[in-house]
Amino acid sequence: MSMDDFADLSLMQLADSFFPSGLYTMSNGLESLYMQKRITSPEQVRNFIEVYFLQQIGPADCVALVNAYDFVEDNDTNALFDVDESIHKIKLIKEQRDASVRSGRQLAKCLTSFLRDDLLDKYVQAISSSKTPGTYPVSIAIAAKLFGIPKQKAALTLFYGFAVSVIGAALRLGILQHFEGQKILNELKPMIGETVQKYIDIPYNQMWQFAPQLDIIQIHHERMDSKMFIT
Repeated sequence: MSMDDFADLSLMQLADSFFPSGLYTMSNGLESLYMQKRITSPEQVRNFIEVYFLQQIGPADCVALVNAYDFVEDNDTNALFDVDESIHKIKLIKEQRDASVRSGRQLAKCLTSFLRDDLLDKYVQAISSSKTPGTYPVSIAIAAKLFGIPKQKAALTLFYGFAVSVIGAALRLGILQHFEGQKILNELKPMIGETVQKYIDIPYNQMWQFAPQLDIIQIHHERMDSKMFIT
């Protein structure tokens, strides 16, 4: 089996909802909007994901991932921890910060169960000693580099994973059906590709996100007495 074949299989493994990162537990505020009857159709679900892509996942999480990938390649742990701290701080809503850390730590912990790598070990130890938060974009960058997955494909995986987590939440909430979910994923492909290209070379000190309405939705979700999802 060639290295490209191995990387492709690893990409499938990392992007699969079977991988224990915990993304399936998140609705990213969709649950709150559904309860308020503000999102009730597949088209509205797609628009909801697009706003996240344009205002948060692209300019913040994607930028963190591609820079973390480069620092893993350079074996620069200090810069890697700096990116990790930066993306953690830029997430204003506690529920979002906690979810990113929960998924990132779970991903890193899973990797250590079957991979041996000095940088990965340092990262996990730094998380354990509270020297770095352990966010999802940074952990997926480490995973992608260790698996031999190219940086651009790693970024595509980030967007795909987010879209699947929201669509999965919409399925469980009864907003759409499986065929409609696949249609949304297909329609999002051009936007995902364009957004990755836009942010793949941006330095991490230029990360930004601006989606105040989404922040308010997340705050409302934090205060819900009963909920199916952690975000």
